[in-house]
Amino acid sequence: MQQNVLLQLCSVTLQVTVQCILQTCVQGTIWTEMNEEKVYNNLNLAEFEKTFSAYQRHDVSSSEDFRRHTLKKTKELSIIDGRRSQNCTILLSKLKMSNAQVVAAIIDMDRDDQISKDLCEQMLKFVPIPEETAMLEEHSQAVTSMARADGFLFEMSRIVHYEERLKALCYKKKFSERVADLRPKLDAVRQASKEVYRSKRLRRLLEIVLAFGNYMNQGQRGNAIGFKLDSLNKIVDTKSSVDKNVTLLHYLVETIERTFSDVLHVTDDLQHVKIAAKASMADLDKELCSLQVSLNDIEKELDFHQSRSQTDTHDKFVLVISAFLKEASNSLTDLEERLSRSKQWFERACKKFGEDSKKIQPEEFFGIFDTFLTAAYDAKSDNDKVKLRKVEDERRTKIEEEHRKKKDEARQRLQQQKSEEGSKHTTKPGDECFNGTDASNLSQQGDFDQLISVLWNGEVFGAEMIQMTQRRRKKSSTGMAALKASCLSLSGNTDRERPADNVGV
Repeated sequence: MQQNVLLQLCSVTLQVTVQCILQTCVQGTIWTEMNEEKVYNNLNLAEFEKTFSAYQRHDVSSSEDFRRHTLKKTKELSIIDGRRSQNCTILLSKLKMSNAQVVAAIIDMDRDDQISKDLCEQMLKFVPIPEETAMLEEHSQAVTSMARADGFLFEMSRIVHYEERLKALCYKKKFSERVADLRPKLDAVRQASKEVYRSKRLRRLLEIVLAFGNYMNQGQRGNAIGFKLDSLNKIVDTKSSVDKNVTLLHYLVETIERTFSDVLHVTDDLQHVKIAAKASMADLDKELCSLQVSLNDIEKELDFHQSRSQTDTHDKFVLVISAFLKEASNSLTDLEERLSRSKQWFERACKKFGEDSKKIQPEEFFGIFDTFLTAAYDAKSDNDKVKLRKVEDERRTKIEEEHRKKKDEARQRLQQQKSEEGSKHTTKPGDECFNGTDASNLSQQGDFDQLISVLWNGEVFGAEMIQMTQRRRKKSSTGMAALKASCLSLSGNTDRERPADNVGV
């Protein structure tokens, strides 16, 4: 069993090793001198299949089919690096186009948009290098035997200025997207610079912050003329000595809301600040410069194609690129003007607030305002929550006070009612027999009224309810005892009179 497993593992290892050798450069190795097809004529494949069928995986039904399949098979010629060939094959599977179709699309400058901009950019990674071009040219007679990636690189290498043409095509496909990404950022920097420069509310806000700062620092660093903008985001670090959950920013926002309510609308003046906080002037310069350099290279390539005689009527490079260059040149000129105006306004804004535009970028400058305004908004939300809790507590306290007041009034009414009932139903010593039951009923009626009052006040299980129940039981037992005594007394008087009657008879 172990021997069979070992044989199977050896077979798999041999297959993987041979595959790795075929995928690497085989030029000048022993494998180019071998032809295993001749060996099959001298092999007993039926016996081999019978012996190892339990351990071998078959892609054909029998040894004869395998022999015919092998004889018809043509060995693939792979020259380029194995990993590069594999990645190129993956790209071609995404293109879903034959080599001839790809060549036609490149020559036509893909006017039908058969190649997406992302795949076009990936194709730049598989431009044939000079060494590969030379090796492929040596085997130009065996194009049909080349592997998929090798055949693709060979066909692309035959296109004049293939790399320059492909770069021009990629630039054209992505130009609109890159311009659309640049334009709003440049406009945001310019607009945000105007907004912070002109906003009176922002100026008033900074004035209030300066006033608080000078008052807190009097005797030390007080009477400051101004402060650095990054100090704005340090206000939140100052805690209240009374409540550690309250910061100077909370107090500042509350003061503004109470006394300078118009300043709360400062965000309406700074609508482009958040977008400008994501823009880097250095990156904008770099991107615009890259667009201009690539456009210059395309202009040179256009000059090259215009200078050579056009023998291929399908080549549309000159036609397509000439029209594109006019549009692209106008767009880049517009972007350069926008960049220039943005820089001018940004410098003015920085100077207005005592900052150096050469040392601070738009993302940092406008990021200070964006962070501060966001923190101020959060502080206002915290203040609103505190106010809401305070109002809720006051409402709850008022309701509890009203309940307490009603309970006291009910208690007073009950005591007054009990005192009035006590004065009305006072009995004489000789009237227990006749009035005792009525007095008990009146007492029970008073207890019933007290029970209704307690239920109305929600104190069903309170101490007063327990005391009332005890008093009711005590009164009931006392009344029953008095009634029983009266009845016994009356019975005794009747018994005394009976003997006299008998004597009379």
